[in-house]
Amino acid sequence: MTNMKKRIAAALTAATLTIGLAIPATAAETQAIRVSSYKGSTLEMGERSGLIIGPIGTDYTVISSSPDIVAVEQVLTFWVAVAKAEGTAEITAFNSAGECGSMTLTVGSTAPAALEAPASGNRASLTDNMEIRQEIIRLINQTRKDNGVSELPVSEALMNAAQACSNRRYTWHHAPEESQAAADAGYPYGFGSNLTVFTGTADAAQRAVNNWINSPGHFETMIDPRCDCIGVGVTQYDGITYCYMFVGIPNSVNFYA
Repeated sequence: MTNMKKRIAAALTAATLTIGLAIPATAAETQAIRVSSYKGSTLEMGERSGLIIGPIGTDYTVISSSPDIVAVEQVLTFWVAVAKAEGTAEITAFNSAGECGSMTLTVGSTAPAALEAPASGNRASLTDNMEIRQEIIRLINQTRKDNGVSELPVSEALMNAAQACSNRRYTWHHAPEESQAAADAGYPYGFGSNLTVFTGTADAAQRAVNNWINSPGHFETMIDPRCDCIGVGVTQYDGITYCYMFVGIPNSVNFYA
């Protein structure tokens, strides 16, 4: 192991960071079942996007109103939307009790421009490691549920901001850069962020969440009841895993936005 890897492995946890001046938020009424898409409500033909369905811990059946426009596929325990043709389709998830939730996906001929991370010696993408990122979100929402706070829907903007920061392979918080990444991705409010870095790539989702659970400051950010959305970034490079969590705090200020 190189000296750099030893130093990174020795500094697994970083200080928790909350950006902006937060004003207590009013609790919003939640639907019985929430459905959202990693890549937002607009997709390009041929694009695939993981679906985030909550509450977690429940088996769902997912259908599309127009499978020729947007098909749905089950991959292991996850559901994925597949854009087939231009148009719109309503994606609906049902549980065994008959409760349902839905979202509308629009398929265009071209995708909206995506925020790209600065070059860092490898061709990193904002859509990298989606399965790991989805599992981290599932584990975070389970932790929030276990601690009596609401689960968080995915924010495409915060997903992009978190991935842009993880792609830079930071080993400690960079407040101005994190704030600028959130603003560049289109998230207009303040947010909280967690960062963890560790040697190895196996069981990355569980290791990341365990690190945050075992660090009081990170844990408080993870279960902050003011938050209303989440984004996660994961980069694995040269045997090291870099994980970011951004949680949105409405009615607060990001001075870079």
